[in-house]
Amino acid sequence: MKYDPQKHHRRSIRLKSYDYSQEGAYYVTVVAQNRACLFGDVVNAEMILNDVGQMMQAQWEALPQRFPNVELDEFIVMPNHFHGIIVITDNIHAGTVPRARSVSGQPQGIAPTEHDPILGEIVGAWKSIVTDEYIRGVRQLHWQPFDRKLLQRNYWEHIVRDEQELNRIREYIINNPANWDSDENNPNNIKPQYV
Repeated sequence: MKYDPQKHHRRSIRLKSYDYSQEGAYYVTVVAQNRACLFGDVVNAEMILNDVGQMMQAQWEALPQRFPNVELDEFIVMPNHFHGIIVITDNIHAGTVPRARSVSGQPQGIAPTEHDPILGEIVGAWKSIVTDEYIRGVRQLHWQPFDRKLLQRNYWEHIVRDEQELNRIREYIINNPANWDSDENNPNNIKPQYV
């Protein structure tokens, strides 16, 4: 099929005038391609991570080592998606941000930047490292292969406005496994899309 800019244009879901490198808390959700359940299972309202889920969690926990102005708040790896709160602290630009590395120490294909990292770069680095590690796991550890892409192209984000909202989001994340049966990302709840 030939590219048609009228049909095939991609729209950003980010706020056009918002500076996503500024200090603040950001709630992000990343979903597996086709909502494939590859990261573990919910058993008795508790998330049980498989090796893939453990790798994803370890890479998330390593973000502050890669981005010195990032702190992590509540997060959870679910069977086919991830919720997390990233807190960007004061700007740290004093040269470059070091090349990101996976937990195993392998350099990743993320170039140093000459600016404070923005939310998209932080989430993009994590997605890239997780995908590389997953591909390595498929080849070396016989993890379940994925269909073309591990994670959906984009991610959902929400700028956290105040402490009350932050606490409500934290509670949602903590209770996500208990609510898995009614979760919109649970494959049992996905309704077919008709075009």
